[in-house]
Amino acid sequence: MENKKLFELSGTVEAIIYRNEENGYTVTELSGDEEYVAVGIMPDISPGEEVKLIGTFKHHPSYGQQFSVTTYEKSIPSDIAGILKYLSSGAIKGVGPATASNLVKHFGAATLEVLENEPERVAGIRGISLDKANSISQQLQQNIGIRELMLYLANYDISPVSAVKIYKSFGNHSIEEIKNNPFSLIGNNFGIGFETADKIAKMQGRPDDEIVRIRAGITYVLSHNRGNGHTCLPTESLISTASGFLKISEDLTRNALRELVEDNSLICCNLGDKEFIFLKDMYNSEEYIAKRLKMMQIFPAVEIPDIENQIEAIEKNHNIQYASLQKEAITQALSKGLLVLTGGPGTGKTTTLNAIIKILKNKGQKVILCAPTGRAAQRMSDVTGDEAKTIHRLLEVAWNKDDRPEFKKNESNMLNCDALIVDEVSMVDVQLFESVMRALPMGCRLILVGDSNQLPSVGAGNILEDLISSEQIPFVALTEIFRQSMESLIVTNAHKIVKGEMPELGIKDNDFFFLPCPSKEAVEQTVIDLCNRRLPNTYGYDIYKDIQILAPGRKGDLGVTSLNSRLQEIINPHSKDKEELSVSGRILRVNDKVMQTKNNYDLTWYKDNGETGEGVFNGEIGIIESISKKTRLIKVRFDNKVAVYDFDYAPDLDLSYATTVHKSQGNEFDAVIIPLYGGAPQLQYRNLLYTAVTRAKKLLIIVGDVNIINQMVSNDKRTKRFSGLKYFLQEELYD
Repeated sequence: MENKKLFELSGTVEAIIYRNEENGYTVTELSGDEEYVAVGIMPDISPGEEVKLIGTFKHHPSYGQQFSVTTYEKSIPSDIAGILKYLSSGAIKGVGPATASNLVKHFGAATLEVLENEPERVAGIRGISLDKANSISQQLQQNIGIRELMLYLANYDISPVSAVKIYKSFGNHSIEEIKNNPFSLIGNNFGIGFETADKIAKMQGRPDDEIVRIRAGITYVLSHNRGNGHTCLPTESLISTASGFLKISEDLTRNALRELVEDNSLICCNLGDKEFIFLKDMYNSEEYIAKRLKMMQIFPAVEIPDIENQIEAIEKNHNIQYASLQKEAITQALSKGLLVLTGGPGTGKTTTLNAIIKILKNKGQKVILCAPTGRAAQRMSDVTGDEAKTIHRLLEVAWNKDDRPEFKKNESNMLNCDALIVDEVSMVDVQLFESVMRALPMGCRLILVGDSNQLPSVGAGNILEDLISSEQIPFVALTEIFRQSMESLIVTNAHKIVKGEMPELGIKDNDFFFLPCPSKEAVEQTVIDLCNRRLPNTYGYDIYKDIQILAPGRKGDLGVTSLNSRLQEIINPHSKDKEELSVSGRILRVNDKVMQTKNNYDLTWYKDNGETGEGVFNGEIGIIESISKKTRLIKVRFDNKVAVYDFDYAPDLDLSYATTVHKSQGNEFDAVIIPLYGGAPQLQYRNLLYTAVTRAKKLLIIVGDVNIINQMVSNDKRTKRFSGLKYFLQEELYD
């Protein structure tokens, strides 16, 4: 395990090597008993100051040993020599060596006190105006203010990073602001949630029924449910949930909610016959998408001429016979400029898409392809023969000054294309789809492809379902299974599941197998044996590249966490020859199969051909190539690229011998194993089973209890998502 022992260093700041003015991250030279390089959030330290630093030693791969600062204290120099060095260092803008010398001559050991508290006296010195003197005073007050705020917030376990952000927002009144309303810390990108603000409020002795707490609690409930996929909530449901969460009456909650709507902090609108409440950003995203799609229909892309003859030419040249629905989809895409195309496995989506691309290119159109995940984009490239990018890469993701992702491609810098094709649309959340629409040029053709029977996006919204159910967008659903696909039980059983019919489980010589087991222990042992022995020996499949276990959930004996632990023991056991790291209660080891669990736009990667870039995204699967305690770096190979992780990012990696069905979206695997025995009833429903089955390309094995399969097939109750896009699409554009 990594050595986390804390050390204390004391000394003088000799020089500031680097400082990020936005977040206060500082690299400094420190002289004491020895010379050190210290790094951390130290926004106000300057050369000449005496400091006490607490932290750990670490080894940087490029710069060697550094002292990583957890917290620090400093004292402003009090002797003349120290004051002169401090002011000469450039710590105060507008004060250089000559001015510093002049100030010290006038005020001696009281120089800093006079600068801070009596700027009018400083203005009497040659070369220093009253405005400049006031600026110097404000800078000194700011340095003291940040330090005081850090010490104050440390009582509530709030990090220096958050303290710097808070100070930038509230300035010297930060502590006063927090004392007046601790809930003002929420929702400002300070990294502080409701629980922390509520803890501060309770430590201050504030009552539970205070209006600022109730307003913050209502907003928190909406934000929490955004994480569950909802872009809005029914008003009465929100009131009931928030009242229970805050432990107050519904009347108090209702009154606070009325205030939030009246001052436009939240948005209230009627969807159908019910009233709903939105967070402003969710409302704005769905409203923008709806308006933009309506505008596309009022001002559509130019119709491609002679479509019927174009289709016939492709059929003749490639010996293809398109089904009637495929021809309809091709015609709609090329004539109307906007199409939602859906279909399950084996229904010819790819063949249809390739025809659309070919005709557009024949007519000199520039076509761009994209998908939500790296694997989905790679698969799109493989089946079309054209490059496909992830949506993030296509829109050129970058970081803004608040450390939030934003896209360089937008209304001011639109995509350069005549047609955009987006695959796996069921995975796209509302804010990502809004970003796509903002970057889409007027007159550009848009073709959205997906499978409406799969699970919805991990992020908020229900894009594909809302587009279809609104009945406002041109839509073709391919339903006919082609003859060659009917030979696959994976395909035919997937369609049976969608229809609510039990899949064929007794056929022994195809690509879909069911292995009944009498207990959880038997299921676990069978799954492990399939991965470790039977599938590698019989088919030559590799657990890292070809086999994927998909479990309904994370918890329980057959959940992802337990299965990963057992499989790691057997497939990649502890060895003195393999480095390993303890992270968030689990072990990561060289040669482990891992998954990135959240988008990280910062991570650098390189390819074997020398290409480099940044960004590893939620759901990408790779193998740990190396772990270095000395450099604190982990290297993970994701398909054709190697990403480099600092240990600080290691918690974003999870073992992925097994993963949840939700996390598998956008991926396909040669062999999929699904353990089904007992488990949470809320995870036993039809489109979860369908999504799991359709992740398999060549082999699908269900291990467990036939009764669970029957329950899942019979349960067509999808996870309810509240969203507004369907209703916004049904409204008149300028009503």
